[in-house]
Amino acid sequence: MNYIPASSRYTEMLYRRCGDSGLLLPAISLGLWQNFGYTQPFELVREILLKAFDHGVTHFDLANNYGVPAGSAEENFGKVLNSDLKSHRDELIVSTKAGHSMWPGPYGDWGSKKYLVASLNQSLQRMKLDYVDIFYHHRPDPNTPMEETMHTLDLLVRQGKALYVGISNYPADATQKAADLLKKTGTPFIIHQPRYSMLDRWVEKELLNTLENNKLGCIAFSPLAQGLLTDRYLSGVPADSRVVKANMFLNEEKVKAVLPKIKLLNEIAKKRNQTLAQMSIAWLLKDERVTSVLIGASSVSQLEINLKSLQNLTFREDELQKIEKILTGK
Repeated sequence: MNYIPASSRYTEMLYRRCGDSGLLLPAISLGLWQNFGYTQPFELVREILLKAFDHGVTHFDLANNYGVPAGSAEENFGKVLNSDLKSHRDELIVSTKAGHSMWPGPYGDWGSKKYLVASLNQSLQRMKLDYVDIFYHHRPDPNTPMEETMHTLDLLVRQGKALYVGISNYPADATQKAADLLKKTGTPFIIHQPRYSMLDRWVEKELLNTLENNKLGCIAFSPLAQGLLTDRYLSGVPADSRVVKANMFLNEEKVKAVLPKIKLLNEIAKKRNQTLAQMSIAWLLKDERVTSVLIGASSVSQLEINLKSLQNLTFREDELQKIEKILTGK
């Protein structure tokens, strides 16, 4: 059956300008970090991707190492993109990244010119694309001169393999250096992708101001703190949760430590007629420096529930004060 996107898709989504560029991103973007590789049924992957587009999600965020095995998320996305979404390519923002380990030996990791060029070529092959809209360096490389990494991002734009470039996981000082280098070459550097949530606010100390000063967009990943900012752990640790499974980001001690805060935040969310997840996403979007929030999805229902965050983005001052007291204890 031929896919026909919802005619209402652009009326229900909010779009924000990415820094001072010409690019608009949806306030909520879909990240394919988990749940989109070969370990998931392809029909489910396809259903989530198409339903996201039906709701105006035009930005799909990937990386070379996403999926199990690494690269499989790009391959699955490419299958959907080149079938159901083929005639809609110009309505989409496709981003990918390189910076983590992808293949054995000294040329499959970090930020060398050798690695970044090879990795983007592979990503384009997996997705069967001529170019991506945004290409990120995924993490700082302590051993490669930043000049080499940034000049490579510039090269890839000039080769027509990426329209814009970004960085991810860079601290404020390294972000400023990257911005200075890319400004000299005239590279369309428009965005930073940091980890940011109610429970992980490191970006507020310096990074958000650095982005604002350099007129760069910000797209937050892990807005729900790997599921902590959902109703999943309010009654304890489920047997099928990430905490029980081997997980490098969550453990039972961490859940127990933040559970009192999560329960209090959930009470505020209820009074706002939102789920805790919806309120957590809305809380990030209250800051205009945040261009977009990246959500994941393991089902269509989960996707649709979290997209409803956009129905209530306004916070009263007393709500913000209560949330701040819960988060900081002050």
